[in-house]
Formats: sequence, C-alpha cells, structure tokens
Amino acid sequence: MSNRRILSFKQRLRQVRQSLSIYQYCGRAIALVWTTHRPLTLALAGLTLIAGLLPGAVAYLGKLIVDAVVVAAQSGLPSDRWLALEYLGLEAIAVALLAGSKQGIALCQALLRMRLGQKVNVLILEKALTLDMAHFEDSEFYDKMIRARREASSRPLSLVGRTFGLVQDSLALVTYGGLLLKFSPGAVAILVLAAIPAFVAETRFAGEAFRLFQWRAPEAREQSYLEWLMTNETTAMEVKLFQLGPRLLDRYQATFERLYGEDRDLVIRKGFWSYFLGLLSTAAFYGAYIWIVLEAIAGRISLGDLTMYLVVFRQGQATFSNLLTSISGIYEDSLYLSNLYEFLEQPIPEAIGHATRGTLPGDGLRFESVGFTYPGNTRPALENVSFHLQPGEKLAIVGENGSGKTTLIKLLTRLYAPDAGRILLDGLDLQAWDVEALQYRIGVIFQNFVRYQFTVGENIGAGDVHHIEDELRWQDASEKGTADTFITTLPETYHTRLGRWFKSGRELSGGQWQKIALSRAFMRRDASILVLDEPTSAMDAEAEMQIFNQFRAMTQNQMAILISHRFSTVRMADHILVLEQGRVVEQGTHQELLARQGRYAYLFSIQAAGYR
Repeated sequence: MSNRRILSFKQRLRQVRQSLSIYQYCGRAIALVWTTHRPLTLALAGLTLIAGLLPGAVAYLGKLIVDAVVVAAQSGLPSDRWLALEYLGLEAIAVALLAGSKQGIALCQALLRMRLGQKVNVLILEKALTLDMAHFEDSEFYDKMIRARREASSRPLSLVGRTFGLVQDSLALVTYGGLLLKFSPGAVAILVLAAIPAFVAETRFAGEAFRLFQWRAPEAREQSYLEWLMTNETTAMEVKLFQLGPRLLDRYQATFERLYGEDRDLVIRKGFWSYFLGLLSTAAFYGAYIWIVLEAIAGRISLGDLTMYLVVFRQGQATFSNLLTSISGIYEDSLYLSNLYEFLEQPIPEAIGHATRGTLPGDGLRFESVGFTYPGNTRPALENVSFHLQPGEKLAIVGENGSGKTTLIKLLTRLYAPDAGRILLDGLDLQAWDVEALQYRIGVIFQNFVRYQFTVGENIGAGDVHHIEDELRWQDASEKGTADTFITTLPETYHTRLGRWFKSGRELSGGQWQKIALSRAFMRRDASILVLDEPTSAMDAEAEMQIFNQFRAMTQNQMAILISHRFSTVRMADHILVLEQGRVVEQGTHQELLARQGRYAYLFSIQAAGYR
C-alpha cells in the first residue's frame, strides 16, 4: 500500500473518530436535563418507553381484529363476534395509551424547555462573570460566546428529545422487525437499506449548515450591532441628526442578502436530494407492497397478515427514517452544543493571591517599572512607569488620549496584570492580594461609567454591593458626591427610576449622571484609594470647583488618583504624572512642572490661552 493511500486512510479514520466523538454530547445533554428537573426527566423516559412499545402492539391487534372478523363472518358464531370486539376494545385502549403517552411527552418537553433554557442561560452568565477583561476584548472569544448564546437555550433539550426519540423509534423497530421477520428477512433488509441514503444526505447537510453557522458569527454580531444602533435610545439622537439611518439599514440589508444567498444554495440542494432520495424510499415501499399482495393472493398469508404487514412496513419505514433523522439531528445538535461546552470549559486562570491586607500598612501605592502590552498588540500601552503615592496624597495623571491613563487604572484594579515590573499596595504585590479584597479597597468612577436603568438609590448603592440597599449610605454618599441637591427634587427622591427604558423612568443631564457616578464611588467608606477618571467632564466650572473642594475635604486620609484634561482641577493635586505614549515624561507638583517649561507647561499654556 502506497504512502498516499495510508495517509488517506488515516485521514478518513480521523474524520470518523471526530464525527463519532460529537455524539459524546448526548450523555452530557441528558445529564444537564437530569439536573434541571429529575421528575420530569424520569416521566419523559417512562413515556418514551411506552410510546416505543405500543405501535407494534397496535399493529398486531389490527391483524387479530381482521382475522377474527373473517372467522366470525364465516362461522356466524357469537363467540367469534365477541372475540373480534374484544380485540377491538384492546386496540382502542392501546391507541388511547399511545396518544396519552405522546401528549405526555410533549407536555414534559414543553416544561423542560422552559426550565432548561433558563438553566443554560444562567450557566452562560455565570461563566461570563468569571471571565477576565482580556476575554471581552478578544473578538474571537466574543464570537465564541455569541455562538454559545444563540443556540444554547434550545439545543440541549432538542438533543435530549432526539435521544429519547431514538430510543422510542428503536423499540418500535424491534417490534416491527419481529413481526416482519415472520414474513421474510428480506423485507426487513429492504426496510433498512431504503432509508440509509437519506440519512447520509441529512448528516452531510447538517455539517454544512453548522460550518456556515460557525463562519457567520462576526456577521451575525455585526447585524445585532446595526440593529442596536438603529433602535437604542443612546444612539438615536446621533443617528437621526447625522441621517445615518438609511445607510445603516442598507448595510444591515446587504449583510442579510449575503447570508441569505448562502442559505438559499444550501436549502435548494438539500430539498433536491431529500426529494430524490425520498423517491427511493417510496419505490422500496411499493416494491414490498406488491410482494405482500402477491403473497396474499397466493394464499400464503391471511387477510389479517396482509393488513398487518402493510401497516407495519409503512410505519416501520417511517419509523426507521425517523430514527436515522434523529441520529442526524443528534449529530447536528451536538455540533451546536459543542459551542456551548467549548465556552463553558474555557480555562480561566486561577487567582493565586489570597491576602486581605498588606505587609507594610501605611506604605501606600507603588508602581515599580510597570509595563503592559494588550494581547494582539505590539506597541506597549505602558512602559517603565514608576511612582509612589502615600496615604492622604492626591495624584493627577495628565496625557493625551491613548497615552495609557486608563490602562494604568485597569492594572491598579487587577482587571489586567502587568507584563513587567510590579504594583504594590501596603508593601504587597497586587498579584498576592485576594481580588475581591483588593477591589473593595478601591472606589472608582470611570469615564464611561454605566448608567443603570434602576432607581437612584440602586445606582448609587451599586458602588458597594454589600450595602446596596442601605438608604443611609445612599444619602451619605450622595452628599459627598454633591448629588443630594437634585435628588431631593425628584418625584420619589432615591426611589425614582432613572433612564427611559422602563415606565415612569426619569432621564438626567450628563452632569447629574456624573454626580450619581461620583456618589457611587463614595459608597465604599473603607476604600483607601479613590480613582476618578474624567469625573467632571460634563459639569460646569462652578459645579466642578465645588466638587473638588468637597472631594479634598472628604478624602484627607485616602489616596486619590485623578485623570482629567482640565488643568484647573489637575493643579490641585499633590503630585502630577505626565504620560506620553505609555511613558512617564514628567512628574512633580504643578509649580515644579511649570518651572521646567516641559510638556506639562506647554499643555497648560495652551489651555490657559483659551481663557484669555
């Protein structure tokens, strides 16, 4: 055997193993359904057994009825009539039980579908809560999450339903096969062989559909994004003012047409082959039909046998076709379910730190030659950054957009880990801290803070999840963030719902939202570090000055890091750090930096010139 043939054989063997390995998800899906609701799963299994065994019994009872009728007609005896009626009664009971079992299966599946959809969505959300920021900023992983979410709520139950359907059809085939064997083993062979081509075609088309689904994740996400742009309140104003609507709609439609073209080609090919292979099955049935009729004419089988074999062959053919369709469907569902488990089993680095306090209390915050590069980038976002911030000191960070200011905050809050150097809090490397304990020591207001469509109190309370419903803390935090002055004018004060997504929601101005976010940062009374990323960009000069005067008074014993483009607030800091392309180019007090006539002095003079 040539090397090429050996290689080809190994490749085919590998493909077969990969295809068979997909069926491992049957057991996992059943286990998932079992943990969702055990009584319903047991009921579904029991009803499946009943529904699988009864069709053969109904067919056999039909034969007995016909033969009993023929005998009663010939003999005229009352006993033979009653026997025919008894068989008829038994068949009616069997048919009623069969109908009841099918209805029960549908009921169990409907109830399980609701519970299972919720359970799977919870599993996805629980996994999402464990992910690092790097996962959310990785487009390939984000596509993986989208694929998992799109089919996750329906595929597990579909897979379980098909699996139980496979058991049901297998039991029915055993009974049908047992009845047909009395006629001829050849009839059983025809029954089996006629359905195989359709099975092969179904499996192949299922694989093609799945590959299309896999490739399309970015396009599907883009379509969802375009829908969001055209229907969300946060984007509606700009879309209307810039008249972007028609262009976005055209782009949305163009994406659909491209996807539709691929779907159309697949559906047409699948329809053609399904019809052609269905004709083979029909030809096989009528071939067997002729065979059975000729046997009845020759007197080798009774009229009841003729009726039973025709029913059994037709139903057996449909059942075997359903069985192969179930196998093909299981393969298809397993392909999609592999996305779910691939997402749920995404490895998450275990936290190595468990410390809840530092080794040198009062030492403050230290950055020592810290460097960081985002995954997939070649240029460092931060490089060789060093500074020391002591308790009670206020640090301002200045720099153009993209200079690394927000990246520095992400490293401080352990959303990312530095590639080089180290960050210490109270003398202990951040990587040695317990993440939750560390983050609880930091109060943050990000530039792009979240505007929760909740009540005012919940928006503020979100800053400290342990006291999220503590109204006294809401009031104290809002006073520190100077939000109390307008909160008291709202219809239900702290219980007023904010935003426009829900009924009776009240929208705030940009400056008021910033005060809410600032109050959120003050919820953490035990925080030793406060980080304010452009906290007053939407406020007027008077409100800004009021906030920073109060901020200094309220944080005398706390470290504070301020990121701002307004030098009127930056100059109030004890120490100023000037970043440029991820590097510290200057640091010192406001007066020291002005005296150096460097980058800071240049930026300050530009801004000051605007007020002259």
